[in-house]
Amino acid sequence: MTVSTSGPITRHHVGARLSETAVHHGTVYLAGQIPENHPDGDMRVQTQEVLGHVERLLNEAGSSKAHILSCNIFIRNAADITVMNEVWDAWIVPGHTPPRCTVIAPAINPQYLIEVVVIGAQIAA
Repeated sequence: MTVSTSGPITRHHVGARLSETAVHHGTVYLAGQIPENHPDGDMRVQTQEVLGHVERLLNEAGSSKAHILSCNIFIRNAADITVMNEVWDAWIVPGHTPPRCTVIAPAINPQYLIEVVVIGAQIAA
């Protein structure tokens, strides 16, 4: 994992085009997470993978899925929302459901059925 610190900003998994995570004053910003390991999977498989990426990155940055402040979900097909919500409901911590937006939108890669963008809070030490 590549980490870069610039003043009050810490970036994780830094690449030439983007960082997977940026942390600033206790707020964790995640890049859009996509199903890169299962691009040919169905909505259930892709959603499980993407939420796994979200959880891993939040944990690495000192946060957790119980500390999500905001979530934006982009799905290709409105017909997939029921399956996506089933996976989400099983994954999210009861009593800690964040404000969430779900948008129907095309993906850069037509195989990607979902992309998730999350902002979280670091857990107080």
